[in-house]
Amino acid sequence: QVQLVESGGGSVQAGGSLRLSCAASGYSISTRCMGWFRQAPGKEREAVVRIYSSYTGGTSTNYADSVQGRFTISQDIQKNTLYLQMNSLTPEDTAMYYCAAGAFRGCSVGYPNYWGQGTQVAVSS
Repeated sequence: QVQLVESGGGSVQAGGSLRLSCAASGYSISTRCMGWFRQAPGKEREAVVRIYSSYTGGTSTNYADSVQGRFTISQDIQKNTLYLQMNSLTPEDTAMYYCAAGAFRGCSVGYPNYWGQGTQVAVSS
């Protein structure tokens, strides 16, 4: 059974940093498309970033324009954990952040298919 458990959210001032973690179980994160979404109050859930591995071992990432250059996704295969390093945070980054996993290695089909419970990020000005 696939499980995703996020942690690391909190309250920070603008300009600060947070690192979110997503501990996965039931499969290896290296074999699935993985990513982060966020949902601010009154807004639709939006994709933040995704990462996927090729069969040759390389990885590719896709970032939303709004976080490009400030957020970095990474994964620790041994710990089976996905991370999101968030720097230069602004109040516009305030949202519930969700970890997501796909059904397959690629992202074009079956992603997102599994969700974590979310972790709240609040950025004050």
